[in-house]
Amino acid sequence: MHAGDAASAALRGFTELAGPVTDPPEGEYRVRYRSLISAGGRGAVVRSTLLIVVNVVFELGFVLWLLAPWHHPEVDGGGWALAANVLVIASIGLVEGLRLVNVFSLSLASLLARDPIPVRPDPGMRVAFLTTIVPGKEPLEMVRATLRAARKIRCPGTLEVWLLDEGDDPQVRAMCAAEGARHFSRRHREEYNQPSGPFKARTKHGNYNAWIDAYGHRYDVFLSVDPDHVPLPGYAERMLGYFRDPDVAYVVGPQCYANCDNFVTKAAESQQFPFHSVIQRAANAYGAAMLVGTNNAVRLDAIRCVGGFADSITEDMATGLALHARRNPATGSRWRSVYTPDVVAVGEGPSSWSDYYSQQLRWSRGTFELLSGTFWRRLRRLAPGRALHYVLITTFYPSMALGWLLGGANAVLYLAFGVSGIVVPPELWLALYVDATLFQLWVYVRNRRYNVSPYEPAGSPGIRGMAMSVLAAPIYASSLIAALLRRPARFVVTPKQGAGSRDGLATFRRHLLWAGALAAALVAAVLQGYANVDVMMWPALALLISVAPVAIWWLSDDAPPPADGTQLPAAALVQAAAEVNTVVIAAPRAASDEMGAVA
Repeated sequence: MHAGDAASAALRGFTELAGPVTDPPEGEYRVRYRSLISAGGRGAVVRSTLLIVVNVVFELGFVLWLLAPWHHPEVDGGGWALAANVLVIASIGLVEGLRLVNVFSLSLASLLARDPIPVRPDPGMRVAFLTTIVPGKEPLEMVRATLRAARKIRCPGTLEVWLLDEGDDPQVRAMCAAEGARHFSRRHREEYNQPSGPFKARTKHGNYNAWIDAYGHRYDVFLSVDPDHVPLPGYAERMLGYFRDPDVAYVVGPQCYANCDNFVTKAAESQQFPFHSVIQRAANAYGAAMLVGTNNAVRLDAIRCVGGFADSITEDMATGLALHARRNPATGSRWRSVYTPDVVAVGEGPSSWSDYYSQQLRWSRGTFELLSGTFWRRLRRLAPGRALHYVLITTFYPSMALGWLLGGANAVLYLAFGVSGIVVPPELWLALYVDATLFQLWVYVRNRRYNVSPYEPAGSPGIRGMAMSVLAAPIYASSLIAALLRRPARFVVTPKQGAGSRDGLATFRRHLLWAGALAAALVAAVLQGYANVDVMMWPALALLISVAPVAIWWLSDDAPPPADGTQLPAAALVQAAAEVNTVVIAAPRAASDEMGAVA
């Protein structure tokens, strides 16, 4: 099969997962939805609900049993030993409680997931397409491919393509002229290059806010993608119709990595599966899909309502929360957002451990900063359903980070000092823990039928993604420590293509430090007579997790990225699809061929 035909075939079944575009109903338009779980009929809803309730109840029962007072050890005297045991018990309770929250979050999302019913866009809408470039850090030819694809977007209204150039580079200007794109740069404009705030220098949000201030008044909506993403021709057709609802502030689509030719990218693609395939769809139940910067459509009146994109290293999530906490001044109703499962753009994911860790550090740090800043103040202004949803989606990074830190601390306290914390028959604890984990995995694997990525292998149980979350736990722990110590955080442009970072032992320094500490604790336990198989299982597993990325890197035969920056995996894979001007007909998918009741 020709490469272009293969690219088109891979995308064909995923560009219309929400269903065909329909004419808007007469009268005042509001976004309508179809429930995914209702697709199997009432019996499927009852069975799914019952099994999920059993899952959550079992997990809750396990936590309560584990923390029961009769499982607390008797500590002679007081002082340090008593305090250490209390700390261990409290940390076990916190870790298991966060795990329960994650189980509840994914289970609830499974019940609430729904897709919007697409409608035709308003032909009178004025639309801008935006992408950015940091010259010297992002290859010119990569951005050229994005601009060329953007020029082929089918839009019923006015569509003008813009490139926001942080360097005001002459080559970039020439490329824009050659590709029929408009050029904007805030360089040499002091008012758009401030040390902090909406126009903060050398940040993505500052770049966008400068363009919004200078030219946003000319348009109703802007479409945008990251420069390493290539928009498909149907981008506008699949996204803009929802803006007929006056309270829709933005629309987002799934993030897909086309360069899944190595372990890191494959695992990173699989790791984000629950979020894009289930959790974002569940957010439609509250009109509160999270703003994702890789591909979106944003109403200019809405973004101006909150003063532009937020000054944060994860500006998209912070801005989405700000919008959901505000009302549309024109209608008095809360701003809403829509998530469509339709693939509207395809991009490149991290292809090295260095780039993956950099990405995860930024995402997790942004979440920690949001939680320690404006999150709780804005949360009070949300409706109960939205507030619950935001609390649940922000628990992933804290739960992984705290689970790793507290688990490591508990292991060291027992292995080095004999602090037990909880006394239960180890075989019973292990049996119940395995059962609870299997329940959790059942919900995870069952949700695989809602796949939204053409690059996620069909029928895959998602083991790579689950493993990647575990392997990244030391990274999340480091991010949490940095946030607590208020170490400066900065936006880092993720290297693209040939500019991708090369891995070395220094890449895994955090993991190797943990490996050293755990190995030392295991040796100390043996020397002091505290060692036994039951209590050494978790530290040994944590040690294995700490060294696993190093081993995978060491044994990997993935070819390194080209040094000249000329290889364009995402652009090459979607080029044929971008050349086609006919509407792509969706192939049948389990997630959308029998849609449920309209919400």
